[in-house]
Amino acid sequence: MTVLTALGIGLVAGVFSGMFGIGGGLIIVPALVILMKMEPLGAIGTSLAALIPPVSLLGAIEYHRAGHMNLKYAMLIALGLFLGAYFGARILLGLPPALVRKLYGIFLLVIATRMLFFQK
Repeated sequence: MTVLTALGIGLVAGVFSGMFGIGGGLIIVPALVILMKMEPLGAIGTSLAALIPPVSLLGAIEYHRAGHMNLKYAMLIALGLFLGAYFGARILLGLPPALVRKLYGIFLLVIATRMLFFQK
C-alpha cells in the first residue's frame, strides 16, 4: 500500500504541477505528512528528492511547444531555486519539528487566504 500511496501522491502532484505550476510544497509535503505519517522535515526532504529528476520536464515541453514559456525567466528562477533550496534547508533543519509544522501551516493559510480573498 505504501508504494501505491507514494505513486498516487506523485501522480496527483504531477497533474497539479502541470495545471497550476505547483507540486512539492502544496501537494507532496502535506500528502506525505498526512497520508504517509512522515515528520515535516522528512516530507520536505523526500519532496525535494522526488522533484530532482523530473522537475515537470514533460509539462514544460508542452508549454514551450504552445509558446507559453519565458526561458530567460525560467533559467533565472531555476538558479534562485537551486540556491534558495540550499539555504532554506539549512534554516529549516535548525528548527524544532513542532515549529516547522506550525510555520508550514501558516504558510499554507496565508497562500489560501490570498488566493481566495485578495485577487483582482
